[in-house]
Amino acid sequence: MKKSIIALLGLAVILGGCSNKVSYGDAQATETTTIDFGSTDLQKIAGEMVDSMMMSGSVAAITRDQRPIVFVERIKNKTSEHIDTESITDTISTKMLNSGKFRFVDMDRVESVREQLNFQNTDELVNQSTAIQFGKMVGAQYMLYGNLSSIVKNAGSDKDVYYKMTMRLMDL
Repeated sequence: MKKSIIALLGLAVILGGCSNKVSYGDAQATETTTIDFGSTDLQKIAGEMVDSMMMSGSVAAITRDQRPIVFVERIKNKTSEHIDTESITDTISTKMLNSGKFRFVDMDRVESVREQLNFQNTDELVNQSTAIQFGKMVGAQYMLYGNLSSIVKNAGSDKDVYYKMTMRLMDL
């Protein structure tokens, strides 16, 4: 009797550990407020910054008659903590691209493009009439860059952290 109870208990533990239920959290849900930088902070800051930029008179003027080409430089992390600024940059780029007002140059991929162009122009397997020629690519007209910084204030046992994000759109 004792062996069968132990066997049933062991089987219950094994089967309980093999649960196949997966649950996902809501990326848009508000997180508990802490002094740490979270994913909702990322989405909110990046979204509001792009919305503000898109409503500016300067952006309206340069996008009125054309879709300018923009190079988005990775946002620099000037805080004392690890923050995934690549995700912030991706969020900004995606929101700008979805606006339909800009076209993009991905500087992270320029070397890969250069290798592909070199292959097309020197390889006998590529039909030269369809190969893209060097010097035919269009360069960026504007560069978007920015910083994420923090200000930390200590008052006794309380610690307040303020984040500041700046973005600039520079005419090249």
